[in-house]
Amino acid sequence: MSSHIPRKRFGQNFLQDQGVIGAIIAAIHPQRGDVLVEIGPGLAALTDPLLKQAGKLHVVEIDRDIVSHLSGKYAPEDLVIHHCDALKFDFGALAQEIGNNGVIRLAGNLPYNISTPLLFHLAGFGAAISDMHFMLQKEVVDRMVASPGTTDYGRLSVMLQVRFNMEHVLDVPPAAFYPPPKVDSAVVRMMAWPTPPWPVDDLVRMEKLVLNAFGQRRKTLRNNLKGVVNDAELQALGIDPGCRPENVTVPQYVALSNFLSSHAR
Repeated sequence: MSSHIPRKRFGQNFLQDQGVIGAIIAAIHPQRGDVLVEIGPGLAALTDPLLKQAGKLHVVEIDRDIVSHLSGKYAPEDLVIHHCDALKFDFGALAQEIGNNGVIRLAGNLPYNISTPLLFHLAGFGAAISDMHFMLQKEVVDRMVASPGTTDYGRLSVMLQVRFNMEHVLDVPPAAFYPPPKVDSAVVRMMAWPTPPWPVDDLVRMEKLVLNAFGQRRKTLRNNLKGVVNDAELQALGIDPGCRPENVTVPQYVALSNFLSSHAR
């Protein structure tokens, strides 16, 4: 399907470097019998080797031309195609239907134009996903794995790290794609915590807390959380009210969220 014209509205940049493809497959390490779901298979650069090693593969694809191509290339019992928008897809329902003990593995070269909302969407299915390996804009991966006290550390870092063990796997240059994107890319590994190191009592409350905390990065936590928590309560949790949101660790955000849950106001 070399004649397929990449569509800007779908954020399509097709991976074509065989060395990079091999490195990504090695990182995913698919095994026969794995319940694997690929998001955005595109021209099947990852689909082919994933299918060969796992024996069966589910894919989620929005582009009807690509769906038509894949349908003609693979047997339906080998490649199960879900023609839909990944942002609206219920990965939890799919895991209940096909997963090993209700759990699936995810992989893919994610569309860069929807990567952040898609990551938040996928995080909502954390209990149904054992691991995820994604190609993303390097800037996004840097934010995902960032440590407290750095400029990259923010809402995305906190809300993903509380659910997954994050690892930057490899960098990928623009020349590995057609057409070459205008940004560098990277592959990230997200492993669901077997036992959450920082159990959250109420994830919805924590999401709102972290959103408010990082609402204005240049302001102090005291200002951003005014009316939510006072200085004495922050200090009792070992958090400096005068610090900026990027200086608060994931376990500190969890402790604060759990405190607010236990003193619901």
